[in-house]
Amino acid sequence: MYWLVGGLIIVVMMGVLAVADSMPSVSSLVDTINPSVLALILVVMSLALIMLSRLYTPATPAAQSTPFSPHTSSQSPVIELSITKRLLFLARHIVVVILAAGLIGVSALQALVSHQQAESSKITAPLRVQALVTIEGISDSVLDAAADTGYRQVAVITHLSPLVSELTPQDLDNITASHLADVQSHTNKNSLSIKRNSINLDTLHTDRHRILLSAYPQSSRRPETAKQFANLSQLKPGETRWMSLALSPLAMAEQATSSPSGFDSYRWLRGRHIDGVARVLVTATQPVSTADTDLLVASSSLSHLSRVRTYIDRGRWQLRQHFYQGWHVLTGDEQQAKAVTLSLLTGDRSLISRDTKELYQLAGISHLLAISGTHVLFLAIVLAGAAVMIVNQLYPALYRYVPRWQVRWWVMIGAAFVYALFTGFDVPAARTAWMLFAIGLMRLSLLPVSTMRVLLALAVLMAWCDPYVLWQAGYWLSFVAVALLLKYEDRSHHPHTLASTQTNTPSSHQNEAGGRLWLRQGWGVAKRVFKLQFWLFIALLPITLLLFGKASLWGLIINMFAIGLFGWVIVPLNLLAGLIYLLSPTLADGLWSFVTAIILSLHQLIDWLTTLPALSAAWLYTPINMAIVLMMVLVILPWLLPRGFISRGLALPPLVLLMMTVYANQQSLMAVPTLYLLPTGDQYISASVLQYPMTDDSGESGEDEDEVSWLFLADHRPSDAPTMPSRLTAEALSATVAQQLGSLSIKRLHGVVVQSSSAALSQRQINDDPPKSLQASTSELLPLTVLQLSQHLPTYQYWQAGRIDRWPALQVAYQVTHPAAAKSSISAQRCEEGKTWQSANDKLSITAMTGWRQIEDASVWDCTIAIDLSGIKSSRMPIQVLRYNAAAPLKSSAASVQALLDRLATQPSDSSSPQRHTPPERIILNADSHARVWQLWSLMCTDERATSAQSRWLGHSTSSVTADVLERQRVGVVITHDDKILPAALPLETRDTSMASP
Repeated sequence: MYWLVGGLIIVVMMGVLAVADSMPSVSSLVDTINPSVLALILVVMSLALIMLSRLYTPATPAAQSTPFSPHTSSQSPVIELSITKRLLFLARHIVVVILAAGLIGVSALQALVSHQQAESSKITAPLRVQALVTIEGISDSVLDAAADTGYRQVAVITHLSPLVSELTPQDLDNITASHLADVQSHTNKNSLSIKRNSINLDTLHTDRHRILLSAYPQSSRRPETAKQFANLSQLKPGETRWMSLALSPLAMAEQATSSPSGFDSYRWLRGRHIDGVARVLVTATQPVSTADTDLLVASSSLSHLSRVRTYIDRGRWQLRQHFYQGWHVLTGDEQQAKAVTLSLLTGDRSLISRDTKELYQLAGISHLLAISGTHVLFLAIVLAGAAVMIVNQLYPALYRYVPRWQVRWWVMIGAAFVYALFTGFDVPAARTAWMLFAIGLMRLSLLPVSTMRVLLALAVLMAWCDPYVLWQAGYWLSFVAVALLLKYEDRSHHPHTLASTQTNTPSSHQNEAGGRLWLRQGWGVAKRVFKLQFWLFIALLPITLLLFGKASLWGLIINMFAIGLFGWVIVPLNLLAGLIYLLSPTLADGLWSFVTAIILSLHQLIDWLTTLPALSAAWLYTPINMAIVLMMVLVILPWLLPRGFISRGLALPPLVLLMMTVYANQQSLMAVPTLYLLPTGDQYISASVLQYPMTDDSGESGEDEDEVSWLFLADHRPSDAPTMPSRLTAEALSATVAQQLGSLSIKRLHGVVVQSSSAALSQRQINDDPPKSLQASTSELLPLTVLQLSQHLPTYQYWQAGRIDRWPALQVAYQVTHPAAAKSSISAQRCEEGKTWQSANDKLSITAMTGWRQIEDASVWDCTIAIDLSGIKSSRMPIQVLRYNAAAPLKSSAASVQALLDRLATQPSDSSSPQRHTPPERIILNADSHARVWQLWSLMCTDERATSAQSRWLGHSTSSVTADVLERQRVGVVITHDDKILPAALPLETRDTSMASP
C-alpha cells in the first residue's frame, strides 16, 4: 500500500498539471487556499496514515499463543476476536482507505492551486514597460559578441509602468536619483517619481513578476547600446537597476511541437517559476543602493534566507569573474576547459559553449557538467570511504562510541550539504543532501523504515512542496540514479563481503597470496564499478529516451573512466583549489591550471573518439512512450529487487513484448508513405522528408531496400521584400535535421533537394579563392547543411537549384577547415525543369517543375518539385502529410490545410475504369522566391498529366504564386510550412479546416 499510494500521488499530480491549462481558473482557490498550508496538511495526513497502517496489522498466531494456553495456538486469531475488536478492525481499514483517498485528492488540489497561483502572476500580453529590476542569482549565459552568445538572467521586476516613449540611459538615471531621494527622505519609501496608477491592471495582474531577462549582440548594434549591454554581465546578484523592457508571455505548451529539438521551453521556464520573458531595451548606468534593495524584500518572510542566498551567489559571481580574466587571450579549447572547471566548482555553466555541451552529450557524460544529485552522492561516498579508512588507521577506538556506519553516513551528509551550499544549493544538489539527511536520521533513530521508502517519501514531499518539480528531467533521473547508488552502497558493505576480506592466508604462501589478493581486489572493484555503471545505464535508458528522445550508446563505456576521473581526481582537486583560493588566489590558479589541463586532454580524447567511424552511429533513436517505459521497468524489476523476491524468469515475457513493441513502432514509421514537415527554428527555412515504403501490391517489401527517403530544403525569403537574415548556422541546422531523421529511423537518404538557388555557388558571384571562414551566409546555409549532413548519413543524390559551378571549391574549402570531412564527398546535380527520378518499382517519381539556370536571372532558378505516386496501392495508401513533433515523433499530427472547393466534382469520371488506371497522386513542393518563376512557367509549360485527380500544394505563405497557377495545377488542398493562409488561394473560395489525413 505504501508504494501504491505514493505512486498514485505522483501520477495524479502529473495528470492535474497536464490538464490544468484547459481547466477554468477559480479565483477563490488562489485567494483562500495557501499551498504551504496544504503541504503541511498532507504531511500530517501521511503521518496519520502510516501510524494507522501499522496499528491495524493483526498479531500472528505465534505471537498470541503462550505456554499456558497450548490449545489456542491452533485456532485462528480472527475467530477469537470479539465483535468490538472486529468492528474496530473494520473501522481502521475504512479510516486508512479514507486517508489514502484524501491524500491523493488533496495532492491533486495542491497541484491545481499551485498552477492557478502561477497563472495569476504570469505575463499575459506583450507590453513595453519601465521597471525596477532586481537580479536574482547568477546569469545563465554571458553576452559575448565574439562568441555570439547572449545574456540570460532570472530577475524580479517591480514598480512596473507602461512605456509611452523611448527612454535613454540618462532618463533612467534621473528616475534612479529621484527614487533614492524619496527613500532617503523617508517621506514615502515605496513612492516613485512615476505614477503607479498608470499600470495597466488588465494586462498585469500584479506588480511583481519573476522573469527571464535576455539581450543579444544583434540587438546592440548602436555603440551606446552595445556599451550598455556589455555591462549587463557585470550586474551582481541582488543588484537593482531601472530598465526599459519588452515583456512577452511564455510560449504555450502546445507550441513545443514547433521546436526543432523538442525542447519544451514552457515547462522548463514554469519549473523555474518564471512568469514571462523580457528583452532588455535600455538600462540605467547607476544601480539602486543595496539598502534600498533590502527594503524591497523586507516584506518577504524569506528575506533572511534570500540575503544568505544572495551572499552565496555573489561569491559564485566573483569566482566567475576571476575565471573570466584574460578570457579572450585563450584559445577556444582552453576557454571551454576552463569553463568546465568553473561548472564543476560552482555549478555555473554560463561560459560553456553549445559545441562543448554537444560533445558531452555525444559522449554520454553531460550529467557531469552540472552538480547533479548523482555527482554529489558519488563524491559523498568517496569522502565517506576515505574518512573510514583514516579512522581505521589512526583512531579505530572511535568505533567503541560511534558505529562504523554512523561515521560513514554523517560524513556523507556533511559533505553533501557543504558541496550543495558551495554550488548555490540548486534543486538536484539540495535534493540529494536532504535525502542523505533523512536516511541518516532514520537510521540514527532506529526506525524500521527501509531506505527506498525514505526515498519515495522524499520524492512525494518534494512534489508537495513544489508540484512543478515533476516537470524537471533531473527530478526523475536523479531519484532513479540515487536509488541504484544507495543499493550499491548497501551491498558493498554487506557483512559477508567484509567477512570474506578478513580471511587469513597460510603463512607458507603469504607473499604469493598477497600479490594475488591485490589482483583479486582490483578485479573485484572493476567488476563492481562496471556492474554499477551497467545498472545506471540500463535503468536510466528508458527515462532518457522518453525525456530527450535519444541516448548515447557510448556513454556506457566512457562513463567507466569519466566518472572516476571526475569524482576521484578533477572534483577533489577542484574543491581543494576553491578552498586554497580563500587564502592564496595565486596558488589556487596553479592548481586550477592543472585541472584545466586534465579536462583539455579529456576533450581532445573525446574529440578523437568521435572522429572514428565506429562512433559515427553513437546515438540511439527509438520512438518511445510511457507503455514502453513501463515494460522496460518490468524487465529490470527482478534485478532491482532482492534476490528471490521475484523470479527473474518473469522478466522474459515483458522483455519479448518490449522487443516486439519497439520493432512495431519502428515499422509503423515506415508502413505508410509520409511526408514530414520538420521544424527548423527559422520561419522562412523549410525542411521536409518523404518516407516511402518499397512494397508491391501484395504488401511485401522489395528485395533491395525497405524504404526510400528524400529530404527537401528551401529558403522561402521573398527576394522582393526586406527580411531579417537567418540566424541559423549550417552546423546547428544539420545537427537538428540529423537528430530528427534519426528519430524517424532514417539511416540513409536516397536524395537531398535544395530547392532554393545559392549565389555562393554561382561562378559569376563568387571569387576563385576559397572562403577563409565558413560562417554560412544565407546563400551558403543550405549547401553547407547538405555537406555536413552527408558526413552523418549516406546520401546518394544531391540536387541543387540554380548554378553549381562553385560547389567543388566550396566542398574543398570545407574539407580544409574540417579534416575529418575529407573521408567522404558528394557531387551536386542541377535541379532544373524536367529533371526526374523514378523509384525501382515505378510507383514513385520526383520531378522538377521549375528552374531555368540558362536564363541570366537568378529569380527564375528556384526549383519546385512534384511528387507523384501511382499504382493500385496509391488509392488505398495516399501520402500523409504530418507536422513533425520533436518531443514525441509517434504523436506527429496532421498538418492543417486550406481546402479549396472541389471544382472538378462536376467533371465526368469513368467509374468503369479498371483499378490499374487509378489517377496518380501528386504533391507539389513549391519554393519560389519571386513572381517571375510562375510567370515563366505559365508561358513555357503546361500540365502534362492526363488526369482529373486533384493535387496538394505545399509551400509558404509568402509565395508569389497566382490563383491561375493553382487552378491549372488542379490544386485541391493547400498546406503551408508556416501554418498561415496562402493569399493566392483566397479567391478560390477557401475555407480553413483541419483534416485528419491531408
